[in-house]
Amino acid sequence: MKRLYLQIYFTIVVILVIAIMAIGLMGRFAFDTTRFDDMITVAGELAVNALPPPDAPRAQQQEAVQRLHDMLRIDLALYSERGVMLASAGRRLPPLELDGPVPRTRGHGNWLVPLSDGRFLVTSVPRGPWRPGKWVLVALLAVAFAVAVGAWPLVRRLTRRLERLKAGVEQLGEGDLGARVKIEGRDEIAALARSFNNSAERIEELVNSHKMLLANASHELRTPLTRINMALALAQTGIDARQRDNLKADIAELDQLIEEILLASRLDAARSAERSEEIDLLALAAEEAAPAGIDVEGTSVWVRGERALLRRMIRNLIDNARHHGGDSTPAITVGRLPDGRAHIEVRDHGPGVPASERERIFEPFYRLPGAAETGRGSGLGLALVRQIARHHGGQVQCRAATPGGSLFSIVMPASESAPQRAVEGETNSASPC
Repeated sequence: MKRLYLQIYFTIVVILVIAIMAIGLMGRFAFDTTRFDDMITVAGELAVNALPPPDAPRAQQQEAVQRLHDMLRIDLALYSERGVMLASAGRRLPPLELDGPVPRTRGHGNWLVPLSDGRFLVTSVPRGPWRPGKWVLVALLAVAFAVAVGAWPLVRRLTRRLERLKAGVEQLGEGDLGARVKIEGRDEIAALARSFNNSAERIEELVNSHKMLLANASHELRTPLTRINMALALAQTGIDARQRDNLKADIAELDQLIEEILLASRLDAARSAERSEEIDLLALAAEEAAPAGIDVEGTSVWVRGERALLRRMIRNLIDNARHHGGDSTPAITVGRLPDGRAHIEVRDHGPGVPASERERIFEPFYRLPGAAETGRGSGLGLALVRQIARHHGGQVQCRAATPGGSLFSIVMPASESAPQRAVEGETNSASPC
């Protein structure tokens, strides 16, 4: 991943390299060594004219050197062509060295001026106040320009992305649950935008789910309540056994619907299992299938989750298969996939679910066309199946079975190994007692 701090760091490094190269090039052209050598030659000719000849007495040469020192206010030392000091004035200067290929003198700021008569004049100009030349000012302006030009695109790129992210947050805060931001790059800002989109999607799902729940709850609750009111109205003339049984069934349906609504709300709010434990999915399925006389095939596979929720998930699948499967007994299979995940399949032998409706049947309160006229079922059973499966890190899918009917398949993470309390010698099938 390209980290944001690395982008900033390497950008600054590149800008500094460009600035140094610019300063170096300007310095290269700012100093003309040819003209400097010409200036040294001219200074040597002037010094020869101001000094006595080489064979003049040392006193006369000392007097001339002292006069130049007083006039120019620089340190001077005059040497013969053999390197012998003839005269000096001012601060003591490093000696002349003739042992190398060319004459030289040590020390920073000391200049060696060869004279045309063979003598050497060593001088040192005192360092005065620093007065930058035009080239220094130009170099500083070039550095400032390079930094400004190099930093502007990066700063604007970052601020534009932050501004778009800020606009998305404000749009979501104003009630637009469909607000999303474009993910650009692979740095921290991109990760923040991705997190925002995921959070906004989760919020939209929760709000839409609760809106749908509230919109349909009143309609679904009205039907059993109406039947109860009608039964109570007839209570004045007496209620026979059949009416009493119908009244109890309506009350039980109303109680189950309220329970499913509360469970759906709890699953929406919860992010993980509250009372997690190791559960044998095969044994749990056999327990739920036993009252209906359904055999469960497969092998034991252990999953971690809430027993009550997994039991409710399997029960809803069985009830759905029995309700839509006609007189045929549903088939239940439990096992482990090649990738190690646990799976449970419930197959019915009914008319099947049209391909266009296989996703919608998992929506809360949605029922296939014609199912609502039966007066039973709230449309929350399969919605709870999907919620419970996702609550345990799994997914549920509806497919067409061969030769007919529907196949509901749930895949979820399985435990690596069975607990110590597991019974050795697992059987390949489990049947009700």
